[in-house]
Amino acid sequence: MEKDNTYFGVKEIARRANVSIATVDRVIHNRPGVSEKTKQKINGIIKELDYQPNILASRLASRKIISLAVLLPRVSEETDFWEAPLKGIRRAEAEIKKYGVQIQFYLFDLNDKNTFEEQIKAILETEVHGVLLSPSFIEESKQFVKTCHKLKIPYVFFDSNIPDQDNLSYIGPHLFQSGYVGAKLLTYRLKENHKVLVVNISKEIFNYNNLQIEEGFRAYFNDHNQSCEVIRVDIKDTDSLSVAKDLTRVLYEHEDIEAIFVTNSRVFAVASFLEKSKRTDISLIGYDFLKENIRFLNMGTIDFLICHKPEEQGYRGLMSLYQRLVLGAPVEKVHFMPIDIITKENHAFYQN
Repeated sequence: MEKDNTYFGVKEIARRANVSIATVDRVIHNRPGVSEKTKQKINGIIKELDYQPNILASRLASRKIISLAVLLPRVSEETDFWEAPLKGIRRAEAEIKKYGVQIQFYLFDLNDKNTFEEQIKAILETEVHGVLLSPSFIEESKQFVKTCHKLKIPYVFFDSNIPDQDNLSYIGPHLFQSGYVGAKLLTYRLKENHKVLVVNISKEIFNYNNLQIEEGFRAYFNDHNQSCEVIRVDIKDTDSLSVAKDLTRVLYEHEDIEAIFVTNSRVFAVASFLEKSKRTDISLIGYDFLKENIRFLNMGTIDFLICHKPEEQGYRGLMSLYQRLVLGAPVEKVHFMPIDIITKENHAFYQN
């Protein structure tokens, strides 16, 4: 019964203060990251409810170690996108390790499915109580989380989602709406009867993220009765030479393409090609706050970047497992991140 009192106490405090359970927990245990105004509000509610937290004491007394596995791509020469979620995960780790929570990282090569399978095997050979993962390889991820479900290991998806699974939570963008926004941004330089190119640069062509984003992209033109021919090219070899080769072929076959929409963070590869080809007539939109992307944004080669706060995704993903396994608190099944639009003029003020 004591556990129920603790759980409902934290939940009620969070409800009254209109904040997350994790924020209440930070205030209860005097950890940084909460504004003074919010802290005073939460402390006032705690006093009003005469709430007596005992989570830290009970965790220390039990001496039970909770082991969490984090499965995500490693940073590569092609993209440093994964630095951001890793930073957020490390931030969460620093907050929760005092509760006997240990984090093990399992990093795989985004261009090598075998490394993903090897890391899955390594996770299942250890005693793990929860998993945070970016399901980059769909079929392999489905098999893995199916096993997790059988073993009663809760798991959280972030950045990329797989629908109709038993995941504890998904933390990331509303993919369809993100593509919808991308299409609207792309129209600002388009003429009538225009032709646009959608570029998917990924080893996994049938990636759920890319497909949902493209579906939203096409839906915008349909919903607004805009006559627009959308050409799609899938580039499986992600090195710069392969990207340039495929783009050269497509632009030769379709000389009247006015704009390009890249469905992931590798938009810098397309920007590099356009810059070398001196194709200033083609507008370009893609994803993510990467150094190379910002460089081409400043040059004017990239018109807009769409960002979904990957650092916050990593942080919230790990904290979701903490909320369930340590606090015994409920977790949102879906937490959509904001769809931020970054330009040459505002990128200096953006926090990833």
